Amino acid sequence: MVCLIFFIFGLVFGSFFQVVALRLPEGKSIINPPSHCEKCNKKLKWYELIPVISYLIQLGKCRNCKTHISIKYPIYELLTGILFSLCYIVFGLSVNVIIPITFVSILIIVIISDIEYMIISDEVLICGSILILIETLILNGVFSFLLAIFYGVLCFCFMYLIKWIGDFIFKTESLGGGDIKLFFFFGLVFHIKTAIVIIFLASFIALPYAIITMIRKKDNIVPFGPFLSITAIILLLLKFTSVSLLDLINYLV
Repeated sequence: MVCLIFFIFGLVFGSFFQVVALRLPEGKSIINPPSHCEKCNKKLKWYELIPVISYLIQLGKCRNCKTHISIKYPIYELLTGILFSLCYIVFGLSVNVIIPITFVSILIIVIISDIEYMIISDEVLICGSILILIETLILNGVFSFLLAIFYGVLCFCFMYLIKWIGDFIFKTESLGGGDIKLFFFFGLVFHIKTAIVIIFLASFIALPYAIITMIRKKDNIVPFGPFLSITAIILLLLKFTSVSLLDLINYLV
């Protein structure tokens, strides 16, 4: 029952996260205008905003103009619901689940915005970082709070160094600014060694997609934020937070 409650909350918040992710990059308010059909601009009624269920009842179409609604909306809602439930399963019904829920929530917004616009909003990362730091201070004390800031700065500098080396080798921008700032956010939760593992795994996962993109679109621009975020979420849920890259390689071998 508790797992179901987390899932339902995830569905609801997943709908809101999409509003944030899709509006902020365009400089729009997340409050006004209220949710509406992008085609006919008709304001949606409450029963048209029930996560997943409304989409199924309306057969994926606007009730007013019958325009097809993208399947991505219920998918993102379901993803958030599942991740919220997994956070409860892994960390239990305690204060320990607060930071994972916050971490996952921010990364869902990052994934959506980077996929849709190739933008990771500073506002989202700043808000998420502040929330994580406040939660860390309240739940774990001053030492953990200062340590989180230290690892955040360390991860940011490490990622900036990778970008500088990549830019030098490839003679073009190898990483976006958002990816570098994202690693500060990672550092608030993970050890620097885990951050290195995230880069390694995310690069490995992203490689096939990058190759296919370059072949089909003749374009070498690939949003890296979603791969970093997905990898970070997986490691968080596995509690894979204190393993070095060498340990991981030895394990895989």
